[in-house]
Amino acid sequence: MSIEILAPALAAFVLTGVILQLALQWARHLLPVDQPNERSLHVRPIPRFGGLAMLAGGALALAWANGGIAFPHWLWPLAVLAAVSLADDFLSLPFLPRLLIQLAVATVFVMQLPLHVMWVVPLVLAMVWMTNLFNFMDGSDGLAGSMALTGFAAYALAAALAGDVEICTVSLAVCGAALAFLLRNRHPASVFMGDGGSIPLGFLAAAVGLLGVVRDIWAPWFPLLAFLVFVLDATATLVQRGLRGERVWQAHRTHYYQRLVRMGFGHAATARLYAVAMTGCAASAVLAQQLHPWAGYPVLFAWTALAVAWGRRLDRRWAHHQSEAAGSAS
Repeated sequence: MSIEILAPALAAFVLTGVILQLALQWARHLLPVDQPNERSLHVRPIPRFGGLAMLAGGALALAWANGGIAFPHWLWPLAVLAAVSLADDFLSLPFLPRLLIQLAVATVFVMQLPLHVMWVVPLVLAMVWMTNLFNFMDGSDGLAGSMALTGFAAYALAAALAGDVEICTVSLAVCGAALAFLLRNRHPASVFMGDGGSIPLGFLAAAVGLLGVVRDIWAPWFPLLAFLVFVLDATATLVQRGLRGERVWQAHRTHYYQRLVRMGFGHAATARLYAVAMTGCAASAVLAQQLHPWAGYPVLFAWTALAVAWGRRLDRRWAHHQSEAAGSAS
């Protein structure tokens, strides 16, 4: 592969940065705004369209640099999900219609792949979960952008090593756009990703991961390991809330990253801690894939065990923190 394949990443970085600058400077009053409330971690209104700028910058970069590849037809779900999610940013659409649209889009996508029918339902559910968990985890400065950068960098490198120019180029475009977004989203953030960006980005992470498996670029464990930090935090939190009888689809402040921020660790330190874990998972995924298709399973188990041990320790610290807060209030 030649150095020209990096062109979409550079173009996406520049274009996303320009879009963000122009929108914040000239169209701020037209943008959806995230207002502080009892479930958020910020204290001032912040525009939430950064993810949409990432999608636009990445799409324009691919359109500009498509001499090496045809514009991938399988990216069509992003436009549908972006439109619905952007409407949700402005109008706060009900959960059920949004979920049904996500299920429909994921079903059409999976049905187009050369897979046995027995895999359709579990893969559709997995794609919808990945689509939403990216949105769930977009609640602290620098977090979602870091996951996009490290996860898609792992995709890009593995695809490059396997010789798949299309997936490598798309992933690099996401990396460039994510880096430009991070410059605005690092603490203190001047822009959030928003549903219009986080929902399509989560779907894209699942779609590229599945395509890589179908094309035999990587083993089935690879996408899970590359995005393991987000998957474990969101899944563990959902299970805990479900066991407590809470409405799991409603916004809240009990993700592990949210607990860290609320206990005084802060946005910047939390982002750095998670970025280290994300980089470690992504790098070990690429390395394990190069060693042997089965090598990732013990690596995945080891990272999961480490995360569970850390999560249990944080659970205890959180319980102690809440007990002290209740005592102070009384």
